[in-house]
Amino acid sequence: MKKILIIGATSAIAKQCARIWAARGDELYLVARNVEQVQIIASDLKVRGATNVFEYCADLNDKDRYVELLDAAESTMNGIDTVLVAHGTLSNQKKCEQSVEETLSEIQTNALSTIGLLTLIANRFEAKKSGTIAVISSVAGERGRASNYVYGSAKSMITTFTSGLRQRLHKSNITVVTIKPGFVDTPMTASFKKGLLWTKPAAVATKIIKAIDLKKDEVYVPTFWFWILLLIKVIPTWLFKKKP
Repeated sequence: MKKILIIGATSAIAKQCARIWAARGDELYLVARNVEQVQIIASDLKVRGATNVFEYCADLNDKDRYVELLDAAESTMNGIDTVLVAHGTLSNQKKCEQSVEETLSEIQTNALSTIGLLTLIANRFEAKKSGTIAVISSVAGERGRASNYVYGSAKSMITTFTSGLRQRLHKSNITVVTIKPGFVDTPMTASFKKGLLWTKPAAVATKIIKAIDLKKDEVYVPTFWFWILLLIKVIPTWLFKKKP
């Protein structure tokens, strides 16, 4: 039985991951901001077979809560084996372009809050020389695009930070998995027109669990995004900036 801390537990992808772990009989500690939503999810996971499900509500932009949050999770479950960080928002690029405050708020939510939590989690896992840290980044962080470069910048920070963290923690027997989903059909993307490149949260969750089980370093979800991004990254800047 694993003891798993899920940060951002009300996200569509996190919920699907939690269902898989629940069916395995794992113990889950759910962290989210919305009290009612996290209680509904917890009840569902108990029915699905989770050994125990615990809840903790906090605004993850409040860095003063991080130590309390992690202490509570470790104390309640008598330790943590795995952490999944699925916390974030989908930035409104146009609003960010017009507002310094909006831009910095999105960077705070999608990058700095996660980096702050990871710093503390890494130190705790390093001290006991075991654990798995899985973090949801995005293919948007691979190269800046005019349509979402604020969100992409935040995710690029996450990808780079977890890359360095992985190298640092490798000698301590700690796995750091960076998950890079493409277009995912979730409530946050409800207004987007869907096409062939889109996938469902359940499919993403299956890939995440497999990557964690196999101690992968990075995973693109679906896998074809690796090849798409490989092509995008080799497009010369002079040509890329002319693309719509």
